Amino acid sequence: MSQSSKKVEKDVGASTANRLLVICVDRDNDVGEKAGITTPVIGRDACIEAAQRLALEDPEDADSNSIFSAIKTYEDLISKGYEVEVTTVAGVKSRGVQADEKILAETRSVLERFSANGAVIVSDGEDDESVIPVIQNILPVVSVQRVVMKVSRSVEYSYAVFGKYLKMVAYDSRYSKFFLGVPGILLLIGGIASVFGLTTEIFAVLVSILGGAFLIRAFDVDRAWASWAKPTPMGFIRLFTMVTGIIIILSSIPAGIGAIDSVLLETDADVISKITDKVIVGQFMVGALPILWIGMGAIFAGVLLSNWIGGVPRQISDILRIIVLVSLYPTMFQFTNIMIYDESSFSLVLPLVGGLAATFISATILFKKYRRRKDQEMVSD
Repeated sequence: MSQSSKKVEKDVGASTANRLLVICVDRDNDVGEKAGITTPVIGRDACIEAAQRLALEDPEDADSNSIFSAIKTYEDLISKGYEVEVTTVAGVKSRGVQADEKILAETRSVLERFSANGAVIVSDGEDDESVIPVIQNILPVVSVQRVVMKVSRSVEYSYAVFGKYLKMVAYDSRYSKFFLGVPGILLLIGGIASVFGLTTEIFAVLVSILGGAFLIRAFDVDRAWASWAKPTPMGFIRLFTMVTGIIIILSSIPAGIGAIDSVLLETDADVISKITDKVIVGQFMVGALPILWIGMGAIFAGVLLSNWIGGVPRQISDILRIIVLVSLYPTMFQFTNIMIYDESSFSLVLPLVGGLAATFISATILFKKYRRRKDQEMVSD
């Protein structure tokens, strides 16, 4: 016996796993669905026949190459002195839990015929390799052999990732309503318009719909509206106060226009000059500011009330939001005086400092009260 042969025998004898089972995994059961072969397939000759039949039925299927690779691994291990058996096990077409259970049962049946103390897994992708933890429950896995076809491996991964996201777009309502719903609406409107010969006019409508959809998704308007309009008492409170606040905010526009001196509006200056005139802007702000602040306060108050009724622990931030709104009003009002009467910009310092002090003091009191309540809750627990 040569020196190298003695070394192989020594390595095999020292190995804790010297009876190996080479397992070719076909999780989606192509070997059964396409070639009509019942698994498990045990033995070299039986696996060669199964691989040949599968290759004849579907030459493009990679599982036949996996079986041939398992047979080659089997022969290599035998040449190194291991006691080896080769088998092909399969799951079900739908994969999932049923496939893993079937693979586990078939592996157990093979172990009843060949008592192995180690397994070598041969597969053609990550999907088949997901059953490795399942096989490890009954047999230690000492090696994993991945069969890579002589094509770009990135193509396989790209195909899998693309298929996953395509399924999400088609069946997940979070994505389908935008990626399928919006194009569907555009195509439907475009088709109806073409029937009535309105292709020119409908272009502006389609662009507007698409732009609106992009804005809604970009700023999470749909999610915000869904959270505000939930069919709960808190949701109805938020919905009512939000609609009320928006109406009041919109009404601040005519109120601001009404506060502008009519003499200034009747001048011969163009629209741009009127819009940029600081006196006109200041008078508009004077008329619009109270109504605008009331509308924003209504929305903030609705959030505070709904969170308080629902027991949501966010009342501190809700109260601070209202306090900041009130504290900013004197600053905004003084800014209008600067615009209209050309007062010094330093006149903003006093209301700014006052608003900042009011916000700081309120935040300090609220957080101290919150911490005291938390401490009492921890002591009582």
